[in-house]
Amino acid sequence: MDALKTIAADSVKAEVPQFGIGDTVRVSVNIREGQRERIQMFEGTVIAKRGSGVAETFTVRRVAYGVGVERVFPLHSPNVRNVQVVRRGKVRRAKLYYLRDRVGKAAKVKEQI
Repeated sequence: MDALKTIAADSVKAEVPQFGIGDTVRVSVNIREGQRERIQMFEGTVIAKRGSGVAETFTVRRVAYGVGVERVFPLHSPNVRNVQVVRRGKVRRAKLYYLRDRVGKAAKVKEQI
């Protein structure tokens, strides 16, 4: 069991970005296409965070061409280059799954001042 903890401790990133539920973030993801690698940006609202330690993940939602797209990112993955906070959100929930049923301005999160 101690061996698993040491492996997990090595995998944890030293600098974890500080963001919360409701924040709009821009995630830089490393995409491998055959032999080539490129960085793709995914910008959206953080609707959930779960787990702890090396298994911590967060879910980002955005609407692209009228279709809701959600991606789950492992926080400590080497493929997640960085997470940049675009805007802080003011929410009173730990999970924002209710945004899936909302359309247009109703799906927006108020900005924290």
